[in-house]
This record gives sequence, structure tokens and C-alpha cells, in this order.
Amino acid sequence: MYACFIMQVFLKKHVFVPQDHGSWVFILSPLLIGICAGKTITLPTLWLLVTAMAAFLIRQPITVITKILTGRRSIEDLPAARIWVVVYASLIVLGLIPLIYEGFSYLLFLAIPGVPVFLWHLWLVGRRAERKQAGVEVIATGVLSLTAPAAYWIGVGDYSPLGWWLWCLTWLQSSASIVYAYLRLEQRGLNHRPSLSDRYTLGRRALVYTSFNLIFTTVLSGFGFVPPLTFTPFLLQWVETLWGITHPAAGWKPTQIGIRQLIVSTLWTILFILAWQGR
Repeated sequence: MYACFIMQVFLKKHVFVPQDHGSWVFILSPLLIGICAGKTITLPTLWLLVTAMAAFLIRQPITVITKILTGRRSIEDLPAARIWVVVYASLIVLGLIPLIYEGFSYLLFLAIPGVPVFLWHLWLVGRRAERKQAGVEVIATGVLSLTAPAAYWIGVGDYSPLGWWLWCLTWLQSSASIVYAYLRLEQRGLNHRPSLSDRYTLGRRALVYTSFNLIFTTVLSGFGFVPPLTFTPFLLQWVETLWGITHPAAGWKPTQIGIRQLIVSTLWTILFILAWQGR
């Protein structure tokens, strides 16, 4: 009886698990890339995983509390939201303490950009304007991409400027992915098959993003700033964008779009990890 009460009050999935399922890839991909680039998994790596995931998850209960305070959600969710804020905050502290002890206190600076971005998100939530904010999402993924250099520096045991390339490249990919996802969602509303010219006009922004990424990484690879094959995962993303522009997602369900995005992002991550091994 008591166990059922606890589950009903505190184990509310919408309170402690992010509801925007597509956001998981934006934290897991840079983490995996950074860990694989560092080539070494140590105890501090595990502490980073705990801290990063707790910091990612704490967004949900705090968002729920903000919605309750602004009248968007029932106050019945408040006890659970408070508990999960405490749980995630405790995990963040428990993860940071050993990282600082092991000499990685400089990683704390990577958390600074996340504070104003998260406050911006909460402000939008309070105004009921958090949906369809591509710009905010792009900036937010830049913050999440900072886990790539963090994991890399822990793997190699010290700070290295190369970590910033990992951050830059993972952010470029996630930014292009978000813009492309918005294109696919916009295509759902098409009630006719537009001309090829109109299809390219509609997808121009997404194509600009992925084309820039491909050209940029090709130049970096050519001049030796990054491994020679670093451009290959961006080529995959460019081809996918080209296919998506010429094959509009008219009538597609959001789930179909999300699954395809997840598959492409997973393949991108795998290709990037393999390409980086050639350094």
C-alpha cells in the first residue's frame, strides 16, 4: 500500500524524465565521442557521466516546477518535482567532488555557459513560449557539446586544445540536425508535392548548415587540424539533408521523423568516432 503511494506521488515519468526524447542524442553523442577520443576510461570518466547526466536530467523537474508556479501544471506534481531536483542535485555534487579531487576542477568553467541558457529556457517556459525555439535549441546543444572536450581531457589526463575541436564539430552537427528536423516537421504540412525549386527553397537553411559543415571539415582535414577522414560523417549528414529536401515528409508522423533522425545521428556518431581514431 505504502509502496503504491510512493510510486503514485514520486515516480511520475513526466516529472523526472525529459519529454523531448530527441534531446538524449545531444548529450550522449558528445559524451561518447569525447570518451572514445580520449581512448581511456578511468574512474573520473564515470564521475563525469554521473555529473553530466544528472545535470541534463535536472532540467525536467525544474521545468515542471516553473510550470506549476505559472499555472501551467497541477500542484500535485510539486512534491515529486522537489524530490527529483534534490536527487539530481545530489548526484551532481557527488560527481563533482571526486573530479575536483582528481585535479579536474577546471571543468567547472564549462558549466558557466549553461546557467544563462537554462535561465533563458525557464523564462520562455514561464511565458508559454518554449516551443519551436530553434535558436535556443541550437545554443543549448552547444552547451551539451561541452561534454565532449570534458570527457576527452579526462581520458588524456590533462587539458589539450584539441578538445575544443571536438566541441566545435559536435556542436556543428547538432545545430544542423536541429535545423533539418524543423524542416522535416514543416514538410509534414504540405498538401501537395512542390516543385523541385520550391523544395530547395524550403530546405535552403538546412542545406546551408550541412554544406558549411562539410566544406569546413574538409578544409580542416586537408590542412591537418583534425584527422583526415573527419569530413565523412558530415558527408553522411549532407546526403541525408539532400535526400530530405527532395523527398518531403508530407504526411509523416513526428515519430517517423524522430526515428530517422536518431538513426542518422547514431550513424554520424559512429563514423565520427571511427574517423577520429585515425589521428
